Amino acid sequence: MVTALLTHDAALHHVTPEGHPERVARIEHLLHALAAFPLMRVPAPLAEDSDIERCHPPSYIGSLESHLPSRGLHQVDGDTWLSPGSLDAARRAAGGIVKAIDMVLDGEVANAFVAMRPPGHHAERTTAMGFCLFGTAAIGAKYALESRGLSRVAVVDFDVHHGNGTQDLLWHERRALTITSHQSPLWPGTGASHETGAHDNVLNLPLPPGSDGSRMREVYEDRVFPRLRDFAPELIILSAGFDAHADDPLANLNWQTEDFRWLTERLCELASEVCGGRVVSTLEGGYDLQALSEAGAAHVRALMEAGE
Repeated sequence: MVTALLTHDAALHHVTPEGHPERVARIEHLLHALAAFPLMRVPAPLAEDSDIERCHPPSYIGSLESHLPSRGLHQVDGDTWLSPGSLDAARRAAGGIVKAIDMVLDGEVANAFVAMRPPGHHAERTTAMGFCLFGTAAIGAKYALESRGLSRVAVVDFDVHHGNGTQDLLWHERRALTITSHQSPLWPGTGASHETGAHDNVLNLPLPPGSDGSRMREVYEDRVFPRLRDFAPELIILSAGFDAHADDPLANLNWQTEDFRWLTERLCELASEVCGGRVVSTLEGGYDLQALSEAGAAHVRALMEAGE
């Protein structure tokens, strides 16, 4: 079966200030790297408010709408910005993961990758932060549980920064297992190993600065894969950040492109064991354009090979 790629030109219209690491060029370079791949290309639709409201209250959505500029930029926090096209892009990121989940659960595709921006895993229930507006991965998890009737969903976040937003949004959700590997210490300063969720449903795996792919592989073999097998999710959602790459300017892990490929392959193998290979991945970070392109392409190629 084929792998779906969900994206939309709206990702090009979320604009940040000159020199900001989360920039339009990220999606341009990544999509260029995927241009020749035989993927099912699907426009990311706008999310329904009801899907977003499973994670964010209407008052929060309304606040973002009220601050959306008609031109220029509005600063939400120290590093998070709104431009006229930002909410359209964020809504399509959320709508993209909902559509991807439908396509995978309905057997239309083997798996899917949502290539949208802004990223989502730092957005908390009522707080936009860390370049993120809506908690895309958590919105997907809640949709799968509440609209598609699944009993167990796992979110695996391998972005170099802790997914504090996903943790916040799924902290009380006993049907969701949230697993995050991340550099520590590093912004946002959350993700300690003692943060385990309201129902022992959160697994945080801090990695020391300077550690490489071999350390990551040990942690995933020893801690992540056994926990996933025990939980037996019916769907695995990946928060696919590529900023743990050694060339990324915002952190200090030393993963190589092959490490992202290995991790994707192993997660897909595990998904094949426990949930019929049902994997949906959504783009998070990755701020060196060449590293993002290479690691993102390796990730998608591994998804494709898993679905063959």
